[in-house]
Amino acid sequence: LGSEAEALARGEIAALSAAFPRASVRPDPGLEGRLWLPDAGDVHVLAAAIAGGAEVIVTMNAKDFPRDLLAEEGVSRADPDGFLLGLHAAWPEVVEAIAARVLDQARRLSGEDWAIREAESSGSGW
Repeated sequence: LGSEAEALARGEIAALSAAFPRASVRPDPGLEGRLWLPDAGDVHVLAAAIAGGAEVIVTMNAKDFPRDLLAEEGVSRADPDGFLLGLHAAWPEVVEAIAARVLDQARRLSGEDWAIREAESSGSGW
């Protein structure tokens, strides 16, 4: 993102922290020390998930978050599309309302007429 990336990231962190004050967790330092993942740079993600009581890590990085290693810690892995489709299956009205708000904002910010495409897996167009 260039030279402004850090300032942008800090602004996003501040906005998210204000909106979700309990979302930030600090795992015990010993927790990270006992964990192993193929990419050592991802261990903090698993440690935070465990410390925060998360049931799932949403990522497209299947290679570095093997299901068997996550399962040992009581955590599963979902890709973003599958996670959203699961949410939609459980709470279609909620997800459709949020999607409509996102669509309205995308149209407003871009000045273009966007459309939500039909979900490939479910066959339902929202």
